[in-house]
Amino acid sequence: MSTATAPRTGTAQLATFWLDGDLYGVEVEHVQEVLRAQKLTRVPLAPPAVAGLINLRGQVVTAIELRERLGRPARAADAESVVIVVRMHGEAVSFLVDGIADVVHVDAADFEQPPDTLDGRARELILGAYKLDGRLLLALDVSRAVAA
Repeated sequence: MSTATAPRTGTAQLATFWLDGDLYGVEVEHVQEVLRAQKLTRVPLAPPAVAGLINLRGQVVTAIELRERLGRPARAADAESVVIVVRMHGEAVSFLVDGIADVVHVDAADFEQPPDTLDGRARELILGAYKLDGRLLLALDVSRAVAA
């Protein structure tokens, strides 16, 4: 069972980011920091979603390519990613995303089930959605996303 859930009442803060033209968010309490593209060290025989390892001030952090995890097309070879370092259960893991957006406040009353248009892999990793000014914000389940 996932430890990440949508707020039942009140508001929550989500750090948002872009991936393949869509807006996603993770709970700010999980976010340690956001970095520009980092040098990756590939890991032989790693699952496709594991892009490699990042040296974060002496700490080795696994980098997960969220495009792969969510079943999205690969990033263009010349496009740089942004790194979001999250902490789950005391461990740091990083997500590679297309771009960082704002921290937004969301209301539990605006939470909806994941859209029917999401396919299998993405559907398993999305807690639900919030409607924000004509745009859909997909809430990522950090626990499931790091379980490559």
